[in-house]
Parts: sequence; C-alpha cells; structure tokens
Amino acid sequence: MSDEQPTTEVYDLRVVVERIEGRSVCGMKPGDHVELTESCRLRIPEGQHFCLYALAACLPLLPAKQRALDDGDWMAQDSHVACPDPEERLIMRIERTTRRQIPTEELT
Repeated sequence: MSDEQPTTEVYDLRVVVERIEGRSVCGMKPGDHVELTESCRLRIPEGQHFCLYALAACLPLLPAKQRALDDGDWMAQDSHVACPDPEERLIMRIERTTRRQIPTEELT
C-alpha cells in the first residue's frame, strides 16, 4: 500500500475585465481583475473592487475552467463572459495562471 496521498490537479484563475463596450456603471475598467487560487480562495487586489453582478456571471464557469479539459471541449476554447448589465456590455476573460497539485482531501 502506498503512503502517498491522492492529489488533484487544478488551475488558479484570473478573471480580467477585457473591455467595456458601453457605459461603465459599476466603475470597473479594463485590466481590473479578481483571482481564484488554491481551488477556493477569491482575491481582489488591494484598493480595487469587482462588481458582484459581473462576478456572478462568471461563477458557474470557474469550477470547470479549474480542471483539465479536452481540446475539443467548448469550455477549453471559450474564455469570455459578459456582465448581465445591458448598458455596460462589460466583457471579461477567464485566464488560467498556475497549475497546482492539491491533496484531494483538501479540496472543497
């Protein structure tokens, strides 16, 4: 029997405001971002904010983007998300930043 603990490979992610095609209602600007690290830790750079509604549009996609995906999977090819505010037309990009091996029992 092996003493090695099983691990799961996950990616840290960054959600970046790529562009705003309308009026910036929430006050964000291109380049603003939020990071998801170590499977479950959300970080916003000090002195910045990230709109709750824009973040809510991304949340359902983040667990899938954290995992390895087949090249043909649409989630591997598509990384853009639109904020639900129709006046703002804020477009975000989900980027993978770091690949981690995390003990499976530590994953949430």
